[in-house]
Amino acid sequence: MPAKIFIDGEHGTTGLQIRERLAGRNDIDLLSIPAAERRNAGLREELLKAADIAILCLPDDAAKEAVALAAGSGTRFIDASTAHRTAEGWVYGFAEIARGQAAAIAAAQNVSNPGCYSTGAIALLRPLTDSGLLPADYPVTINAVSGYSGGGKAMIAQMEDRNRDDAITANHFAYALTLAHKHVPEIVAHGRLTRRPIFTPAVGRFAQGMLVNLPLFTDLTNGASLASIHEALAAHYAGQNIVEVVSPAVGTALPRIDAEEMRGTDSMKLYVLGADGKGQVNLIASLDNLGKGASGAAVQNLDLMIGAA
Repeated sequence: MPAKIFIDGEHGTTGLQIRERLAGRNDIDLLSIPAAERRNAGLREELLKAADIAILCLPDDAAKEAVALAAGSGTRFIDASTAHRTAEGWVYGFAEIARGQAAAIAAAQNVSNPGCYSTGAIALLRPLTDSGLLPADYPVTINAVSGYSGGGKAMIAQMEDRNRDDAITANHFAYALTLAHKHVPEIVAHGRLTRRPIFTPAVGRFAQGMLVNLPLFTDLTNGASLASIHEALAAHYAGQNIVEVVSPAVGTALPRIDAEEMRGTDSMKLYVLGADGKGQVNLIASLDNLGKGASGAAVQNLDLMIGAA
């Protein structure tokens, strides 16, 4: 029998991309609220309770409300909001983060979908803290740029129509200038850090794509080098086909890395860059902010939960 799936918030950017990925599948029965009925609270509650799995593409408070509305119904959840990413009882939906994580997601009642920036940052950090190469209290700095689609429909409209009164005319801008971005808590928790990182995100005038940059001084690590960092990443992600660790020879020969290179994919590339003997390593994660950074990851988690992966 097909699994009954309800996307709560299906008309938003993330929800629409999840629908596109699920279109035409015969192993699911997609429950839906027509656009005209989006504010029908009774119908929403009915579908939340009827679903085998509800995917929440909502603001944090609305996501918490959805979970409460379905209490006792047996509905399983994938939450794409920030609300439950460090919450007790929720499994972090990054299957490649550790051995056994995919099995934990498959068996979970509740799964929290990672943030886009967090996915890139944690993909780089976790193998290094797990292996002991990076001290948990290392003074981490993370710089990142995302496509504007990560800001949702409002930012998409502001970036694509320069004639609007509220149009964003900058081609590239930094934000979260108080260092209080909502992804930082999950980076700390799932990157296994004890010191809060300095995180500077930015948005560029391109729709989809993302680069997350983690520079390191090797003399502040536990004996790490370009080669040992690459080896740790490669060993950590061996045996799966979602996260690709690019060889140093290939990476350092590149003249540039395009923030849009992973656009339209649900996978990720990790680069280990630098020159031996200089005491510095530059790590970069490249992904689609709406792919492995949002909708694609949600579908990967869904497939694990319904046994389709």
